[in-house]
Amino acid sequence: MITFAARVYRVVSTIPLGTVRSYKWVAKKAGFPHACRAVGTALKNNPYPLIIPCHRVVRSDNKIGGYIFGSRNKKMILDLEKEILRMAMKR
Repeated sequence: MITFAARVYRVVSTIPLGTVRSYKWVAKKAGFPHACRAVGTALKNNPYPLIIPCHRVVRSDNKIGGYIFGSRNKKMILDLEKEILRMAMKR
């Protein structure tokens, strides 16, 4: 049986580089549409934050939300991913 956290990590792993999705979106895709806060808790406990891109999950109002390494670093990583995509499009 797959755990709630594993479902969340699986869904978050599908979020493309340079894009964000809401906690609500993740909850819905994981099969628990009302579990937005539980998604946040699962992501807070993400054992592989550099592999499972929890930094790509934001609040429904598009505010940055929390991050294990701080919201400032979350924004920096998201900006870096957008720059990587922008540079790739120039090729």
